[in-house]
This record gives sequence, C-alpha cells and structure tokens, in this order.
Amino acid sequence: MHIAIVGAGLSGLICAHQLQEQGNTVIVYEKGAEPGGRMGTRQTELGGFDHGAQYFTASSGPFKQAIVGWRKAGLVAPWSGKLVVLDNGEARPAARSAALLKQRFVAVPGMNALAQHLAQGIDLRCEQSVRKIEEHGDHQWLLKIASDGAPIEASAGPFDAVIVAVPAPSAVSLLAVAPKLAEQAGKVRYAPCWSLMLGFPMPLELGFDGAWVEGSRLSWIARDSSKPKRRLGEHWVAHASGVWSDEHYEDDEERAREKLLKAFRDATGSEVQPLYVALHRWNLAQALDPIEQGCLWDGANRVGACGDWCAAGVDGAGRVENAYLSGLAMAEALRLAVH
Repeated sequence: MHIAIVGAGLSGLICAHQLQEQGNTVIVYEKGAEPGGRMGTRQTELGGFDHGAQYFTASSGPFKQAIVGWRKAGLVAPWSGKLVVLDNGEARPAARSAALLKQRFVAVPGMNALAQHLAQGIDLRCEQSVRKIEEHGDHQWLLKIASDGAPIEASAGPFDAVIVAVPAPSAVSLLAVAPKLAEQAGKVRYAPCWSLMLGFPMPLELGFDGAWVEGSRLSWIARDSSKPKRRLGEHWVAHASGVWSDEHYEDDEERAREKLLKAFRDATGSEVQPLYVALHRWNLAQALDPIEQGCLWDGANRVGACGDWCAAGVDGAGRVENAYLSGLAMAEALRLAVH
C-alpha cells in the first residue's frame, strides 16, 4: 500500500517504521524544518537546550524493550539528576512515589537526536504543511500541501491510506473526511506551555538538577547540562505551568520572558545574570483529556490518527511513551485491516 503520514513526531515516525517493515511504501509530511515535534532541542551558540520534553520513563513492555535497543545503539542514556520540590524558594525532597522511583531517560546528545535517528530510512518531506485530505477515486486520497517555496498549494498522492499523527486539535480539520474520528479528536483539550531557556556564565550551585515548582508561575526547572553527553556550561530550562501559560497565552514574548525570568530567580534565589535568554511557546503542549484507545482508525476509508493524546494502555497521556505506543497501535490497526 501507498501510505501518507502527516506529522514527524515520535508517533508518526514509529508508525512509519512499522508500516515500512510490513512492506508498505510510506511518505511522512512534516510542517516543521525537522522531525521530533515536542521532543525538541534548541541549538544555540552555547549548545543545545531541551526546551520540550524533558525526559521519559517506561511502564509498558514494548516501550521498555524499545529503550533497551536504543541504549545499546547509544541513542538514549539514563538521567540520574537530583530532583527536588521547590516551595516558595525552599527545596525539599520529592515524595518517594512509584512515578518518582522510575528510571528517567534522555536522548543523547539532545532530545531531538532520537527523532533524527528514527527519520533515517524514511521518506520525510519537511516544511510541507498538509492543509486538507481529499477523496480521489475509489477509496484513495490526495493531500493538499502548502510550503514556503511554492506560491500555491500542491497535491500529493494518490494514497491508499492516510495517518494523521499530530496533536488532536490540529488533527480535527484534517479528519473531516472521517467525521467520527474528528469528533473523538475534538474532545481532547490541550494546555499550552511557555518554555524559558537560560545560559549562565557560572554554575548556580543550587544543589539539585531538576525541580517541580510550587506556588510559582513555573511548574518545572531543570539543569539541562546535567543530562548525559551535553555540552559543558550552566544551561537551565524552565516550564511555566499550564494554567499560567493559558492565562498569558497572548502575552508578547518580551513580557512573558521578563515574568518567567523573575519567577526563576524567586524560585531559586539566584541573582546570577544569564548571558543567554530565549523563550518558546508550545501552543499544544499537554493533552488533558486523552482518549482511551491506542489510536483512531476508520477501516472503511483507511484513515487513522495517532499521537501522545492516546492513553494506549498506560495511565495519563502526553508522554513520550504514549506517542510510541500509539504509533505502534496505528500500524497494527492498518496491518489487521489489510490482512
């Protein structure tokens, strides 16, 4: 079969690999300049900043097995950073829950390195924004694609099946050809997230590598340079809470940067002036209402959707593991439909 996948985040890339192994021809379309989605690493003159997903853990057998393979290949490594809770500037040990005791992993030398590796061997078309899926003949599909290099939309296809592997709100309009799927995806709400990147001329010596922050505009801070195989230097990433990010979604970047930099100083007590400050707004950072299934699939029309907004058999959503399992589930649903 000739299959199109919209979105080159982890879910789309894993699905593409599985489908190719089944003998299908797959093309992946990605609106960004590179694959990875929220497993992003901002490259700067100081080195990389993991300004999206901070780390990942595993609870399912398939994902644990994948991590074993990635570790053997040198793609991921454990992150054993000291984690605390910051409450009004005071650090205290995090409660010893089952979630806290899980081993944390990161891709090396940056979180986007895993997606870059998985994109190898895939027919990936970056900076290609799919605007619409249209019927073509008998159960085939065309994609309407816009790109910076073309003044008008172009058509791609025909395809025997189309998989939409983007955040649920972005998937809704593309799934107009499968209204029941669009309705399910439309029920998933997302929280945005402002992400602050800071580079300092000297160590802050805070005594921890990551912290969940309470009573603050921030929800999480991490010494990015404490992760394995990172460039030397004092690099920190801070994530605003979903509530604050939503309330200040329309703030201009300079205003949001000033507020979050102050919040970082208040939380850490550090007065060291950063030599690098950058901000990124993830519009669709965290799925709040995941669907229970591993993916969505319309077998009659051969249209599906997957992503980290699918629970896929594990608690919660929005994590790297959800994306991986959903990509597997999507490829398996298509395989069963064909055979």
